Amino acid sequence: MILRKFATSLSAKLLVMTILFVMLAEVLIFAPSVARFRQVWLEQRMAAGHLAALTIEAAPDQMVTEELETKLLAHVGAYSVDLELPDERIYMLSTTPAPPVAQAYDLRRGMWFDMIMDAVALLVRREDRVIQVAGASPKDGSVEVELVLDEAPLRAEMIDFAERILALSVLISLITAGLVFLSLNGLMIRPMQRITASMMAFRRDPEDLSATLPPTARADEIGMAQRELIDMQAALRSALRQRERLAALGTAVTKINHDLRNILSTAALVSERLAVSEDPEVRRVTPRLMQAIDRAVELCSQTLAYSRDGMLPLRRAAVQLAEVVEEVGAELAPAAGTGIALVNRVPRGLKVQADREQLSRALANLARNALEAGATEVTVAAAPPESDGDRLALTVSDNGPGLPPRARENLFQPFAGSARAGGTGLGLAIAREVARAHGGDIRLAGSDSRGTCFVLELPLAGTPPT
Repeated sequence: MILRKFATSLSAKLLVMTILFVMLAEVLIFAPSVARFRQVWLEQRMAAGHLAALTIEAAPDQMVTEELETKLLAHVGAYSVDLELPDERIYMLSTTPAPPVAQAYDLRRGMWFDMIMDAVALLVRREDRVIQVAGASPKDGSVEVELVLDEAPLRAEMIDFAERILALSVLISLITAGLVFLSLNGLMIRPMQRITASMMAFRRDPEDLSATLPPTARADEIGMAQRELIDMQAALRSALRQRERLAALGTAVTKINHDLRNILSTAALVSERLAVSEDPEVRRVTPRLMQAIDRAVELCSQTLAYSRDGMLPLRRAAVQLAEVVEEVGAELAPAAGTGIALVNRVPRGLKVQADREQLSRALANLARNALEAGATEVTVAAAPPESDGDRLALTVSDNGPGLPPRARENLFQPFAGSARAGGTGLGLAIAREVARAHGGDIRLAGSDSRGTCFVLELPLAGTPPT
């Protein structure tokens, strides 16, 4: 089981690949080495033939006995030796009769590729041949030597040389592969195994802090991956804890909404009686009071529906955008106080395809956030749509102090993106949820000491819902 697991591991693959690559490098070195060995062996025979042929010059009448000639040829390992000096003198040693030559080689004209091919062909050849070799003498470049000799001794020594090279190559491959394997196993494999084990343990139990790897000072990719994993696990644990709190809060809000809806229903019944009051001031404010109560009841109903199916319910219709902005201004006026204004710069007659109540809710949250942050003026404007566009860009800007860095980093995050102390950060989260439910979105266009501007994208009237 352990051997099978190792065979399928990255370590085993790395070890095998290292051995194969080193052997491939040795093969690329092997062929030129064998060719060079053949070249040197033939040159040594030519040098020996040169010296043997020169003995004729020292002999009486430049003649040697048949016994001496046989000994000289045996020393050279050739059947015949022809030596041509620069002054055109030719010395010859030969046996009678000389065997037929199977192939001739001229070392003066051989290219490196030809030498490699000849050496490889000799190694794989089975039959013994007699060859003729010609070339310049290694002892004197001006002297030409020609030998006729058996190829079998050369082949035997080349095979012995190749076996030694092969054994050395295997040894070098194993040592190199072992060293590379140990190095990479310590630098890469084991750290990756620890990272993988941490990921698997985190998947089984995200709350188990023992699965978190310790910080590392490595500056390479492994160290970067380990630090990113640690940060990701910490962020996911925080998100899971926040989701648990939100789930508990959602359950509590559902219960509160259920009871609050009953309370608001009673308040609605009482407000209906105020509508028939004889006091003119009471009759004047009663419609606004009833509208606020109806909107609160509708909000409770929608919250309950959203908690059940997770989708924000919408009732789309062509809505006059300027009227919605005016309603938001009237709703915020009692709480805004004097010196605070909501400027409506939306053109009359501009319509969007939206849920009126939900759109009012989103704009009210954006405006209320700006006022609570210290703004004295909130401006709502609509950029003219493009000729072929199906969306409207609605800008909500203020003259407040701008968003703090913490709020910018956690925009649209509930309980994290508030711009003031004690805030929940739900206003922007609700606005984005409403925008996305309509098929649009909301983004921060800019924020500095002169104010903040958000862009709310909405589908124009007549655009099919997405």
